[in-house]
Amino acid sequence: MNDGAAQRGPVLDDEQFRRLAEYGEVEHAESGRDLYTSGDDTYDFFLLPSATVDIVRDATAIEPERLIYRGGPGDFLGELNLLTGQHVYLTARVVSAGTVVRIRAAMLRRALAEQADIADTLIEAFRERREVIRGAAGNALELVGRPDAAETLELRTYVTQMLLPHSWFDAASHPGRSLMGLAGLGEDDLPAAMAGGSLLRRATPRAVAEALGLTYRADGRPVDLVVVGAGPAGLAAAVYGASEGLVTVLLDRAGLGGQAAKSARIENYLGFPHGVSGESLTRLAMVQALKFGVRIHAPCAVAGLDLSEERRPAVLLEDGTRIQCRAVIAATGAHYRHLDLPQWTTFEKSGCVRYAATELDVRGYEDHPVAVVGGANSAGQAALSLAAHGAMVDLIVRGADLGARMSSYLTDRIGAHARIKVHTSSTIRELGGGDTLASIVAERSDGRRDRLACRALFCFIGADPVSGWLDGVAKDDDGFVLTDSRLPAKAFGTSSLPFQTSAPRVFVVGDLRAGSTKRVATAVGDGAGAVSSVHTALAND
Repeated sequence: MNDGAAQRGPVLDDEQFRRLAEYGEVEHAESGRDLYTSGDDTYDFFLLPSATVDIVRDATAIEPERLIYRGGPGDFLGELNLLTGQHVYLTARVVSAGTVVRIRAAMLRRALAEQADIADTLIEAFRERREVIRGAAGNALELVGRPDAAETLELRTYVTQMLLPHSWFDAASHPGRSLMGLAGLGEDDLPAAMAGGSLLRRATPRAVAEALGLTYRADGRPVDLVVVGAGPAGLAAAVYGASEGLVTVLLDRAGLGGQAAKSARIENYLGFPHGVSGESLTRLAMVQALKFGVRIHAPCAVAGLDLSEERRPAVLLEDGTRIQCRAVIAATGAHYRHLDLPQWTTFEKSGCVRYAATELDVRGYEDHPVAVVGGANSAGQAALSLAAHGAMVDLIVRGADLGARMSSYLTDRIGAHARIKVHTSSTIRELGGGDTLASIVAERSDGRRDRLACRALFCFIGADPVSGWLDGVAKDDDGFVLTDSRLPAKAFGTSSLPFQTSAPRVFVVGDLRAGSTKRVATAVGDGAGAVSSVHTALAND
């Protein structure tokens, strides 16, 4: 919204307003009072029967205080961080005295669960307000760095996935240099973040999460279900679990969306005839999970399992925290493979080697040569996305037939695209360049080598299961977890539940599961199906 604009977006009608007010407490608010302040750990939801309240972004080192929007009688205050639990980054200041209705967090969640029509309105309003605040560059999080550095890309990807309002400054720009000077930052401190009042040098997603209150904090509430891994399977499990009454915690080592979030466009997912980016799908799933009360914590690294109590498994975090629950759904998927080539790590750190083709990844390569290596759908989607953004793409495929592992709708479009050149029966043998990638050498099956100009290499050559933390759970020779019918007969005989592992209350879904189909729709089905098994397992408690 423009400075001083009235609040727009979904609104409550008079009957909904009265019904929601029954969950709260009426207070008189004098002019000048702050209902909540930037930096607070938490805040309450407010209805405004008669008061008028300004939502402002506090002044920063380089920008003055800014009015984001004004809420008047009949409006309500709040946005997504009411549900995420992150620190407050805007101030709500009463400018015209009147009454407010304070609805505390527990009562708000009760209202969302009991009043479906009100929940739909509030969730959509919260989502729209987050977009408004992101556009208004909220001051709770300011990032400065070199845009082509891998550490910067990792940090920007994380804050984008988590829908965190933030300001981004290129270290080479005038605002970026000004911010660095005011904060006393040097090149070796990049990327840096000003988060929640803290200055973070060489900032990481975890450091930012801690500063904003997004890391896991035990609050004494019992937990029914812990979902580990926030790709499509984990997000689906969390949504179905929470929507069906289970107190659900969702953890992920990095961010949200898994490999799917890094897909430029998913074109065969049911319900999206025009396709949907992995990033957009992840954003929608996150909002849906928050609607049902899922407690999301990322990055939050899991170190292992404690299965000593059969009915109370415990998830062990790397920082030593123990989360005891009634059931666990593991959805940690797999991590990306890389080519065993000299300088791979160097170019990876400089951002020239990438494992995704999201909007952030492909930006900046217009009219530049790039290469994509891989022969499955993710590689084809990346090649098309890069070409659509104006890059000249060499697609390196080890197999002789592009269609062997790639869907026909992709191969047809790749074959017809003037900016994509396909190299089948080829392998990358060399990376060339100094600090940044300049070329690659592709070797054909007949031994011929071609040096190709290349500013960035996008690698999609498969992944290995992230299953090391699943102590005491049966796996196959490649580390994928065995479930239900694939378990040895002595584990459960014929009594195992779908998606159940060799541990009674531990279930595995998505790419982590032995024999899984590597498709987003299948992963979502896994997550939903595993929750049904969880209910069956818990029925005798």
